[in-house]
Amino acid sequence: MAIFYEIWIATSPGLQNSYQRFQVALAIQFAVILAWRLIVVLLIERLYGPEIWMRFAISGLIIGSVYALISIGYTLVYGILFMINFAHGDVMMLGAFAGFFVFEGLDAWIVNPSTSLNFLNAYPVVSIVIAFIAGMATSTLAGIVLERVAYRPLRQAPRLVPLISAIGASIFLEEAARLMFGSQTRPYHNPDLLRRGTGIEIIVNSKPVLMTYTGIFTIILSLILLGVLLYVVRGTKLGRAMRAVAQDKKTAALMGIDVDGVISRTFAISGLLAGAAGVMWGIHNGQVDFFVEFVPGIKAFTAAVLGGIGNLTGALVGGTLLGVVESIGPAALGIDFQLKDVIGFSILVIMLIFRPSGLLGEALSEEKV
Repeated sequence: MAIFYEIWIATSPGLQNSYQRFQVALAIQFAVILAWRLIVVLLIERLYGPEIWMRFAISGLIIGSVYALISIGYTLVYGILFMINFAHGDVMMLGAFAGFFVFEGLDAWIVNPSTSLNFLNAYPVVSIVIAFIAGMATSTLAGIVLERVAYRPLRQAPRLVPLISAIGASIFLEEAARLMFGSQTRPYHNPDLLRRGTGIEIIVNSKPVLMTYTGIFTIILSLILLGVLLYVVRGTKLGRAMRAVAQDKKTAALMGIDVDGVISRTFAISGLLAGAAGVMWGIHNGQVDFFVEFVPGIKAFTAAVLGGIGNLTGALVGGTLLGVVESIGPAALGIDFQLKDVIGFSILVIMLIFRPSGLLGEALSEEKV
């Protein structure tokens, strides 16, 4: 390995400084170790059959679609204000709680006393729609208030100041939720239409693989919301205003664009998507608590960095890829499945070292939102 490294350095004049040499050496060592481990697990040990890998892939796509939806919020705010909204995960948590209370209330509402049929199962589609409206409205309002209180007064401050404010807002929302809702984990009351553990079976290698209804619903709804967002950003007057503000706030203001209004609506859209992600997270995973936002929030940030923060398509690619790698990674490397979070955060470190602009690059000029 050392011989290949020296040949690479000798034939690459651009890699003569010490930091670049360190990066190349580290990348080569990492690639060799990873490739060897994959060969051992996949070709020699063969611990899992095709149906198991299919289950891992489906699980990764489901969780990756939620990561992508949350990471869009980071990307939108970064594209407008060039800052990371670390309170975004907490906005998602509020949406998850709003959906939880709607389902809980509808579950307790008996519409037919003779059969004990409740509203949740008598009108499942209506119940789901109401839960999503409540979750998205709550998170939208939280995003607007957050922008007005925590960020707008600091618009002209150095970039570190709003970042500290974001961390403070995150802690405030988290502790407020703990005091209001309690610290215990609460079960999500899904309607029977989206009962967890049920779904469609597909046959892989003569063995059944279950695609749950909650997972199918999560993937489809995430794609619909992401498609609508892409249309809004690229094909509407609001989207053009967002791109103009992202490119140059002062010039946009001179052209008659309400910069503060555009920023506020950007936070509203970000919160709306976070609220939808929060309800989907609860429906699929079946539980919610005041700390539910921490892991998906940080993973969504990792997905945004992986795809290229500031790039909408990058957020979608990064979230999906992170979910799949996180799901398949422990099995492919032959390590404990409890270490899947280590894989996710290792990807963040690796991307920041070798390609901080992300896989698709940071979107610039008129495409940067």
